[in-house]
Amino acid sequence: MSTRGTVLHSHGPGGQLKADEVELTVGPGETLVEMRLAAVTPLDRSTLAGRQPGTPFVPGSEGIGVVLSSDVAAAGATVLVRGEGVGVTRQGVWGRYAVVPNAAVHAVPSSLEPAAALALLTPALTAHTAVRRVADVQKGETVVVTGVTGLIGRMCAAIARAAGAARVIGLVSLDDSADSIGGLVDQLVRVDGLGQVGRELPWCDAVVDTMGGPVTGGVLGHVSPGGRIVVLGYKAGEFTTIDLHQLIGRDLRLLPVNLQRTTLAPDAAGQALADIASVPWRADYDVVPADRIGDVLERPGGRVLLDLTGLSVA
Repeated sequence: MSTRGTVLHSHGPGGQLKADEVELTVGPGETLVEMRLAAVTPLDRSTLAGRQPGTPFVPGSEGIGVVLSSDVAAAGATVLVRGEGVGVTRQGVWGRYAVVPNAAVHAVPSSLEPAAALALLTPALTAHTAVRRVADVQKGETVVVTGVTGLIGRMCAAIARAAGAARVIGLVSLDDSADSIGGLVDQLVRVDGLGQVGRELPWCDAVVDTMGGPVTGGVLGHVSPGGRIVVLGYKAGEFTTIDLHQLIGRDLRLLPVNLQRTTLAPDAAGQALADIASVPWRADYDVVPADRIGDVLERPGGRVLLDLTGLSVA
């Protein structure tokens, strides 16, 4: 199957992109997607800033669209596209249509609005990696999530529940509001600025620590023998004090989450979205017409989605 469509071509390093009409052909093991939205990710910015192939290249490593032809997804299904080198080592999704490997196509849960699913993907993958891959939370375990009022903290709590945790305990600072927690945790425990945790914090099998600093050392004394602390962030400080007697004596593991050195499983994107699908989320993002990509690339940050539906050759 083949179709003609407009894409944004990069012709070399830098943010200069040109809309061109091209012929797209679907081969074995590939899916044709009519693209609706695409994220502008740090990976896209890095790819554009580096050395591009000598031939015109279509950037775009994450997007949402509707399946036109596929062996793995029903025609008309809304899907998320990510992975398998899309937008990095092969043509990306910044176009009206994209031909992508079947393995880069992921289902979008019906409870998630497609644009929100795309905007929430990066923090969801971060939380998913921390909980399912690094912490390896198992059914029946008790899990503590520090900084549970933050977006990633709340996602970690939701994913721990989806992984089968019997109890999820949320740790928050004394001055943090817990209004956003809802039914995500079974118990809420306060921690002070020195990392001192109340005795009401029970023994746990795993800690997913988004706070760092003295909090990391403070929760160490509440981890059961053979348990682990997964360190995901350090907004409470970059330094902590570890009681080596406890660490060694109870055979605890202190595990960092380094996404730059982590190869995600092929189904990680779909699994991450499925894990958070039962919880309502607020996603912050701007939607910008694709022909304003130059303005977007000049922005220093913020979550931006490109509207690809009106893309055409000038």
